[in-house]
Amino acid sequence: MEDNAALILFAHGARDPAWADPMRRVRAAVLERTPAARVELAFLEFMSPDLETCATALADEGFARIVVVPMFIAQGGHLKKDVPVLVDRLRARHPRVDFVLVPAVGEAEPVVRAMAGHAVDLMRHIKV
Repeated sequence: MEDNAALILFAHGARDPAWADPMRRVRAAVLERTPAARVELAFLEFMSPDLETCATALADEGFARIVVVPMFIAQGGHLKKDVPVLVDRLRARHPRVDFVLVPAVGEAEPVVRAMAGHAVDLMRHIKV
């Protein structure tokens, strides 16, 4: 990750606090690979911080680029309609920051292959 960039892992959120545990594990895994990186979690609903709060804090700290990675399996209604509006609002409020919204993580080929591999491994170990 470049020096003056931050990464936001952006997930849906849930009422159950334990729901975010896998997101925390992803964040920890990212930091294992790039310990100097700034990596934060943000949520669309039910959990804190929300995207605006998280991104504003990073912008206020002086990050010039903020990459938003939707931790969703696919581009559904939220990612097609709601999230672009949220990111456009951030761009308007912080014109000196380059906000980059990337596709849903679940649509990346390595993630698709990892999920398929996991499913195959599970089938091999299920006793019928």
